[in-house]
Amino acid sequence: MGSLLQRVVLASAVLSLTAGAGAEARDAAAPGKFYRVVDGKADARTYDGFRRYHAGCGRCHGPDGVGSTFAPSLVSRLPDIEAFRRAVLNGRADGGSVMKGFAGDPNFAPYVDEIYAYLQARADGSLGRGRPGRLQP
Repeated sequence: MGSLLQRVVLASAVLSLTAGAGAEARDAAAPGKFYRVVDGKADARTYDGFRRYHAGCGRCHGPDGVGSTFAPSLVSRLPDIEAFRRAVLNGRADGGSVMKGFAGDPNFAPYVDEIYAYLQARADGSLGRGRPGRLQP
């Protein structure tokens, strides 16, 4: 009988550890991701990216990064982080479309990675449209 009790205790300990590891994995940002989203709530960096994006980028790239008649969707074709930084800071000319650079703008230049985090979460489907909830620190 003692053996059965030991197995039950061991099994519950293993299940407990496995469940805890799963929760930690969900809370941590995945490798290569700039954002962390848990149950539809964004970390501070991603939430700040949402705010910065909608303060300026959304005027041309549309609400939530879906694109407009002026500029393409950033959700359906998000470039890698280096190309994104170059385009935002230096500007971009593509045929008849021109985007000015924001390297000298203190409201955007220091926050390029935050904006990217928000757009990456949108592109991956981790965040839906609209204002995300905020994760508590």
